[in-house]
Amino acid sequence: MTTLKIALLQIAPRGTLEDNLEKGIASCRKAKELGADIALFPEMWSNGYNIYGRPVEEWKAEAISAGNEFVSVFGELAKELGMAIAVTFLEQYEGGPRNSMVLFDRFGERKITYAKVHTCDFDVERDLTPGEDFYVTTLDTAYGEVKVGAMICYDREFPESARILMLKGAELILVPNACPMEINRLSQLRARAYENMLAIATCSYPDSVPDCNGGSSLFDGVAYLPELKGSRDTCVLQAGGPEGIYLAELDLEQLRRYRESEVHGNAFRRPKKYGLLLDETVEPPFVRGSRRK
Repeated sequence: MTTLKIALLQIAPRGTLEDNLEKGIASCRKAKELGADIALFPEMWSNGYNIYGRPVEEWKAEAISAGNEFVSVFGELAKELGMAIAVTFLEQYEGGPRNSMVLFDRFGERKITYAKVHTCDFDVERDLTPGEDFYVTTLDTAYGEVKVGAMICYDREFPESARILMLKGAELILVPNACPMEINRLSQLRARAYENMLAIATCSYPDSVPDCNGGSSLFDGVAYLPELKGSRDTCVLQAGGPEGIYLAELDLEQLRRYRESEVHGNAFRRPKKYGLLLDETVEPPFVRGSRRK
């Protein structure tokens, strides 16, 4: 069995942009030594998602452009290592910073620049600018081509995020994260993978980071196999709390065979019945919440 290897960089930030760059480079090198095809950072690695409990203007000043050296260095590194890298950062953007991820392929080409669509507007992220769309790209890896999309943290709580990526052809969704991965959030990832017949790789911060507990994971979305009587556990890997680089292996050929024969994903949808989802005049039967993400 040949597998696509995804390195989940469950690492703690060091406090400065320069130190995070240094640690990020070293972590990617280690991921390559482990045999990774893709390295995935946790959410907003450039400043360690350090935006809570601080003056807004202070953390806004830490935003960097998508063309900043902090980002472009990972493109150069991806080319040097022959490994795709998904790096995250607080992006300087007209109208207010964005919570962003850039995916470089193993040739150092920038394939996706994605900004978090579902910003946590019930809290400090109300001062971020939301992204405008979900993107899928064909990523050339040493394993072969794979269609990859991205969500960031709170995006996973909206079924529409993964559904749109599935409809755009995604086989694998990369999810940078910065919150406790408890049973309900893990269940959301499991559900998104199951209902869309795709794999979801999530990278979180370790339990040494406030309000985080590790739990980086890979769900492969393959719930049934012909040789099994019942369903199987789609969780390929779930990390514990400690800092580390966790290598998750995805059997992409198994997933593709599954997508050709199973009944989920796009197989029996009824899009004409879903008009209410696009009706912005509908008032939900509850009050908007104010919890943390």
